[in-house]
Amino acid sequence: MRETGIASPSPLEGERQFEAALRPTRLADFTGQSNLKENLSIAIEAAKRRGEAMDHVLLYGPPGLGKTTLATIIAGELGVGFEQTSGPILQKKLDLTGVLTNIRPRQVFFIDEIHRLLPDVEEILYAALEDFRMDILIGTGPGARTHSMAIPHFTAIGATTRQGLVSAPLRGRFGLVLRLNHYGVAELNAIVQRSAKLLNVTVDPDGAEEIARRSRGTPRIANRLLRRVRDYAQVRAEGHIDLRVATSALDLLEVDRYGLDEIDQKIMLTLLEKYAGGPVGVNTIAASIDEEADTIEEVYEPYLMQLGFIDRTPRGRVGTDRAFEYFKIPRRQRGGMQSDLF
Repeated sequence: MRETGIASPSPLEGERQFEAALRPTRLADFTGQSNLKENLSIAIEAAKRRGEAMDHVLLYGPPGLGKTTLATIIAGELGVGFEQTSGPILQKKLDLTGVLTNIRPRQVFFIDEIHRLLPDVEEILYAALEDFRMDILIGTGPGARTHSMAIPHFTAIGATTRQGLVSAPLRGRFGLVLRLNHYGVAELNAIVQRSAKLLNVTVDPDGAEEIARRSRGTPRIANRLLRRVRDYAQVRAEGHIDLRVATSALDLLEVDRYGLDEIDQKIMLTLLEKYAGGPVGVNTIAASIDEEADTIEEVYEPYLMQLGFIDRTPRGRVGTDRAFEYFKIPRRQRGGMQSDLF
């Protein structure tokens, strides 16, 4: 499989520490998602006034939009502890039982990729979320018995990029189900300028807007591109980022004006040139560019569909007229010599 592109919303290796340094710590400093922030601020303030644990929250949306950041902000605003894990880590019932037995009153328990919980682990979570208790099996064989143990009221926050894979019983136990949407250029511009200050680099509004425009509506990509443009500016432009520097650096990175990187372009060129615009299956595209089909479906395809470059049909993926026009590829009849024979 090819290395994930620079414009991928999934975190790259070694990027977590950098992201943590740029994360806002207060809801007021979190840019964008105005309706979501309003709902959260009301729920947080109500919980604080009552002195109770806040309702459980399920955050869903594409990767890189700030689900983990919001979870840490909620814990900070509530003034409580924060415990983080992820669905793939919880492989056995004992893994989750160990975490829940050490949970403190009103604490925030964050589960990333909650859709990847195993069914038997998920069943333990049901009682913990709804009744704040754990059922522990003591002994084995005919003498085994179940012991119910109460746990303190806490706030569970689940994050997922694929809400449809979260089971209905689990989803129904979250009081707040909130979607994060892609960001506009103005919001990403503000994020880039804030991150630039934290990185001690000067950036013009036009330079920040150019980075924002090529960030695919995703703050994680905006911060990643800012790091790369900062490196270019320090070596070639005395450390200052303006429109010319930003454009030159992003062109060098092969990130075009829509934020499409090398892998996006390989997907589109394969579909438009090799398969004449389709229809063609995603597995065929994946094999042609040496990438995994799941990665194409979850990471690259949603944005290409937003741009209007790809349509999903029952027969496969189809390139649109807009895609042929943007990539300057003339349409041709699919089938070639085979159609001439008949």
